[in-house]
Amino acid sequence: MSLYFYIFGSVLLVSALSLVGVFFLSLSTTFLKKIIFFLVSISTGALLGDSFLHLIPEAVAKNPGQLNIWLWLLAGIIIFFVLEKIIHWRHCHVPTGPDHPHPLGMMNLVGDALHNFFDGLIIAGSFLINPTLGVATLIAVIAHEIPHEIGNFGVLVYAGYSRARALLLNFLSALTALLGALLATVVGPKIENFSDFIIPFTAGGFIYIATADLIPEMKKETLAFRSFLQLICILGGVGLMLILKLISE
Repeated sequence: MSLYFYIFGSVLLVSALSLVGVFFLSLSTTFLKKIIFFLVSISTGALLGDSFLHLIPEAVAKNPGQLNIWLWLLAGIIIFFVLEKIIHWRHCHVPTGPDHPHPLGMMNLVGDALHNFFDGLIIAGSFLINPTLGVATLIAVIAHEIPHEIGNFGVLVYAGYSRARALLLNFLSALTALLGALLATVVGPKIENFSDFIIPFTAGGFIYIATADLIPEMKKETLAFRSFLQLICILGGVGLMLILKLISE
């Protein structure tokens, strides 16, 4: 029972992050970009750190020498790419504007709902396999969700929604994470070798987000000092995952 409390409590916490936009209503776009600059870098390190220090080693330890591990990892990368193509889902982490076009309105909400569904599935699946793995995955998701939800809020406001309505719709789309968690907790234990595919699949998804969405955005920064700060923040995200790894051993 306590495990389910942690699972759904964690998913509700992630869903509540959709309301993060309310804290940035009074901030200028320039200052907001400075905050997101650091958050995206830390998120990149956390996602890569969780993939390579927690998820992949866990998958290999359970099934050493199995080709399926790497096939499911590739599947995670490819499926996240396909989803992004089909529904125009884009992980944006800067406030939108006329010079930064996005799929608007309902398309953004549909894409975000599907993204949050996978977040719930991934978090619950990780906790079911190993509580420590669940905590590491939760931290990686949170690190990514904060800049992601700020970006979503900006997209909805740009699409013409009032700020209050944008917050409400963003929160409702975030609640699909509960459906993903419910699916994992109900169906997961009934599927033989559930962990054999959910762990590498999660790693593949995280690697895709970090390398296809976040790093290309970070490469737009050309100033040497700010690029150095990006590197430090990436290492900080990886270091956080490394500390969690060492504590759990």
